[in-house]
Amino acid sequence: MIKRLRTFSVYAVMALICAAVIFPVLLAVILPLQSDDELRKTLSPLIRFTGQYSKIDYIAQYPTFNNFKELLLYSPDFYKVFWNSCLITGSILVFQTLTAIPAAWAFARFKFRGRRLLFDIYIIFMLIPFQVTMLSQYLVIDGMKLMNTRLAVILPAIFSTFPVFLIYRGFADIPRDVADSARIDGANEWQVLRYIGLPLGKSGILACVVLSFLDLWNMVEQPLTFLKNKRLYPLSLYLPMLGADNGALLLSAAVVILIPAVFVFIIGQEELEQGIIASALKE
Repeated sequence: MIKRLRTFSVYAVMALICAAVIFPVLLAVILPLQSDDELRKTLSPLIRFTGQYSKIDYIAQYPTFNNFKELLLYSPDFYKVFWNSCLITGSILVFQTLTAIPAAWAFARFKFRGRRLLFDIYIIFMLIPFQVTMLSQYLVIDGMKLMNTRLAVILPAIFSTFPVFLIYRGFADIPRDVADSARIDGANEWQVLRYIGLPLGKSGILACVVLSFLDLWNMVEQPLTFLKNKRLYPLSLYLPMLGADNGALLLSAAVVILIPAVFVFIIGQEELEQGIIASALKE
C-alpha cells in the first residue's frame, strides 16, 4: 500500500510538472487562432495593466488563420530575420562541429602532458555564462572591427567548449584495439578519425548538433550585444520588436519560430538521448 502511494505521488508530481510546462505552449498555439477582437479582449488587461483579471477563452468562437496569414504574407521583415537566424545558426553549427570533432578526438585518443588539466579548463569555460565574458568579447570584437556584423555573433560561438565535451565521450568509448588495427593496416590518424571515429561516435556528434541548434536558434544576449542594425537581428529579437500591441502577430510569430526547434528535436531525439547517456558514463 505504501509503495503504491509513493508511486502515485511520484506520477502525480510528474504530471503537474508536465502540465505546468506544456500549458504555456498550448496557450501560445491556441490564442493565435482567435479573431482580433477576441484576442484583444483577452490580452487587454495584461497589456494595459488595468489591474483586472484576464479571462481567457481557450476555444476560439470563430477560429481563423488570419493572424498567420498576415505574418507569412504581409510581414516582409519576418522573412528577413528568419534568414538571419538560418544564416547565423547554420554557420555556427557547421564550423562549430568542424572544430569540435578534432579537439574531442585529440582529448579522447591522444595521451600528452597536461591533457587532464586542459580538459578540466574546457569544462570550467563551459560553465562560465556569457555575461561573465561579454565585456572581454565585446572589446576583442570591437578591436577586430567586426561590431554590427554577423561575424560578431558567429565567431565567438564557433569555439564553444560544450560540443567538445559532448563529442569527447563518444570518441572515448571506441575500443582502442579497433583504432590500432586500422593503424597497423596503414591508416593515418585522419583516416582513423574519418572511417572509425565518425561512424562510431555519431550519436555524440548528432546530440551536439541538436542541443547546439536549440541553443543557437533561441539566443538573445549575443546578437543584442553585438548587433545594432535591426536588419541583422535574428528571430529571437523579432518578437520584442513587434511590441505588446501586436499581440496576435506576436503569438503567431512565436508559434512559427517554435516549429523548426520542435522539428529538429523530434528528428534527433534518439541520437540526443544516446549522446547524453554516453556523455554521462565514466571512463
